[in-house]
Amino acid sequence: MSEQPSRRAPAAAGSTPDSLPLGPDRDVDAPATPEPDSKRWWALVFISLAQLMVILDGTIVNIALPSAQRDLGISDSGRQWVITAYTLAFGGLLLLGGRVADLVGRKRTFLIGLLGFAAASALGGAALDPWMLFVARALQGLFGALLAPSALSLLTTTFTDPDERGKAFGIYGALAGGGSAFGLVVGGLLTEYLNWRWSLYVNVPIALAAFLGALAFLEHRPGQPGVRLDVPGALLGSGGLVALVYGFSEAEPRGWASPLVHALLAGGLVLLAGFTVRQKRAESPLLPLRILMDRNRMGSFATMGLATAGMFGVFLFLTYYLQVVLGYSPVKTGLAFLPMSVAIAVGATQIAARLLPRTAPRVLMASGMVLAAAGMVVLTGLSVYSGYATRVLPALLVLGLGMGLTFMPVYATATAGVAPKDSGITSATVTTFQQVGGSLGTVLLNTVAASAATRHANRSLGGPAQQDSAAESMVHGFTVASWWSAGVLLLAALVSACAVTARAPRRTHRETEA
Repeated sequence: MSEQPSRRAPAAAGSTPDSLPLGPDRDVDAPATPEPDSKRWWALVFISLAQLMVILDGTIVNIALPSAQRDLGISDSGRQWVITAYTLAFGGLLLLGGRVADLVGRKRTFLIGLLGFAAASALGGAALDPWMLFVARALQGLFGALLAPSALSLLTTTFTDPDERGKAFGIYGALAGGGSAFGLVVGGLLTEYLNWRWSLYVNVPIALAAFLGALAFLEHRPGQPGVRLDVPGALLGSGGLVALVYGFSEAEPRGWASPLVHALLAGGLVLLAGFTVRQKRAESPLLPLRILMDRNRMGSFATMGLATAGMFGVFLFLTYYLQVVLGYSPVKTGLAFLPMSVAIAVGATQIAARLLPRTAPRVLMASGMVLAAAGMVVLTGLSVYSGYATRVLPALLVLGLGMGLTFMPVYATATAGVAPKDSGITSATVTTFQQVGGSLGTVLLNTVAASAATRHANRSLGGPAQQDSAAESMVHGFTVASWWSAGVLLLAALVSACAVTARAPRRTHRETEA
């Protein structure tokens, strides 16, 4: 255990003075592991509660959106902003939020994020018109961008023992993967039995409970010395991410040939290129490039982005399939995703967390992605006559188990060995890849599905044989997109297998002691 004086410090945030690559020669000169925080497991409870709230908010509003649209008179063209306002602010400001956590302290940033998120949720629940709701959702994204990286960096610095660290990241990974599906359950229940406003109000008691728990159980550490906010870098990086996410979100309603879409995507790439140049020259960069130069860390980032890109399309496709084709209610639709959340939790906490101390991370990541791809292949067999128990449920269980096996080692490996001053920004980078990957994956896969459905409908109309129904064309689009999603997940398996070379933490420490 970590209390043994002969044990070397694990490759975790705060264990080394610099950000070093993982490998067999790691931690030779690392100091002994400090005494663990006696309140660390209570701290995990409230960190996890806050993380669950942020993840839930990405999907909980989806099922409530039709009711909110009718109540507030939101136009069809404007309803996307209920979702987009949140994702733009959240994805675009994550890097800045991570650097703020390094500057002013992780606990302080965490507390500010919780209070701000609660206030923004209350404002959205009380919205009197569309713009009030749009502004509230953007504010939720802003404070979520403060909250998410500070939560992950707090977890990184609180748990340093390899076994305990594996368990903690297993829980965190389960929440990151299963929280989105659970949000659909909660959103359906609140919308059907209360009203859509409670999909926002529900965040207030959760945030306040997490705030009180954080005050009591989180250890306060001041901001890291020498850290400064790179304002030009923040503007370039955040602007580039916002332009890309916005551009991809506009590609569906406007079409890929739209001049606005081209301008946004080109502008986003130019801004990100300028951001990269700025990071090379800045005295205190927003995202130190040494973080990205670590092979294991960059492999973990890429795996996270590809995994969420492949997975998030499932929520969109199956939500429509269950409600439109199978005729499920919002509550029944949400409950249909619950087995996937359970499978993710089992994969992360009961399998990956137990195996990681003795297994190379890439073995778990690659195996998980292959398993998830197999689940997507099962969904390619969907038809209008498929049953939930015979086709959808097996796919969700296999997909969830694979995601659980992947998310836990990704978080642990991506945040390992980071200098204390870079802990917040590294955590923000993980979440940025997750958020941007999910947003872009949803848009791209939805475009693939819509195009395939249109082609299928046109072929049916042009032939003398029986015409397929609109539902059959829609399901055909979903199956085509599922093949694409399976391909993305297999690419994630290849990336993790080739790029991540870190050894199992326990084996590394034994070799170091020898």
